[in-house]
Amino acid sequence: FSSVTSVLNMSIFKDQFVLEDLIQELKKKSTALSFGPLQSNGHISVQGSFPAIKLLRDFLLLKAKSLSEEDKKEESQSHQRPRRRLQQHRLTMKTSNSVHDADGEKQVVVLDTDTYHYMKYLFPRIFVVNGDVVVSDITDGDITTVYIENAGSRSDAGQVLRVKEKIENQSIKLHEVLRKEKIYFEEHTRDERRRYKLACKSLKPYYPSVLVIPYDTHIDIIGDAQEIFDFTKDV
Repeated sequence: FSSVTSVLNMSIFKDQFVLEDLIQELKKKSTALSFGPLQSNGHISVQGSFPAIKLLRDFLLLKAKSLSEEDKKEESQSHQRPRRRLQQHRLTMKTSNSVHDADGEKQVVVLDTDTYHYMKYLFPRIFVVNGDVVVSDITDGDITTVYIENAGSRSDAGQVLRVKEKIENQSIKLHEVLRKEKIYFEEHTRDERRRYKLACKSLKPYYPSVLVIPYDTHIDIIGDAQEIFDFTKDV
C-alpha cells in the first residue's frame, strides 16, 4: 500500500498529558504522516506509509509503558497524580526503539512480507550478525514480524538496536520503490506452468535486482517498477 489510515485512541493519555500538546509532539516527530482533527472522545485519524505508522505506534506503546511503570512506583506515595505538561515527560523516537525485556534486550520490527523477502534476497547481510545477536521471524500472511534479540553479553546490547535501525531504514527506502507483478496460472496446464517457471529462471541472470517467487497458483515478481515490467514482458 502507498498509504494506510489508522485511528488512534489517545484518551488513555488524558490523565497524564494535555492531549493537544501530545498531538503537536507527534506531528513534529512524524512529519511524513497526516493527522486529522482531535475528536472529543480522544480519537484522531492518522494517514501515511506503513513504516511511518509503525514507528508512531512504537513510540506511543513505549510512552504508555513508561507511564504504567511510573504509576507503580508512585502508587505508594500518592493516589492522585497531577496533569503533567509534555515538558515533564518527553521521549524521543530514538528512545522508543530501545525496549528491554526480562531476558535482555529484544527489538521487534513489523514489515510487509514482500518487502521482507526482497530485503533477504538483495540485502542478506542486514540479517546476518554475530553470535551475540539472534534474528528470527514469524510470517502471518502479508505481515512478517522480525525479532532481534541479544543472545550474548549485556555489553553488546547496543548492537541489537543498530541491527533494528538498519532493517527499518532499509525497509522505508524499499517501501517507496518496490512494486509487484503476478503471473497467474488459473487456466494453464502443468506443462505451461513449468515453461513459465523455466522462462523466469533463464531470464533471472539478466535482472539481478528482480525477485521471483514461484507458487503453485502464480508467480510473484518483485522489484523496481520498470524492471519488473520489462521482466514480465520478456517472460
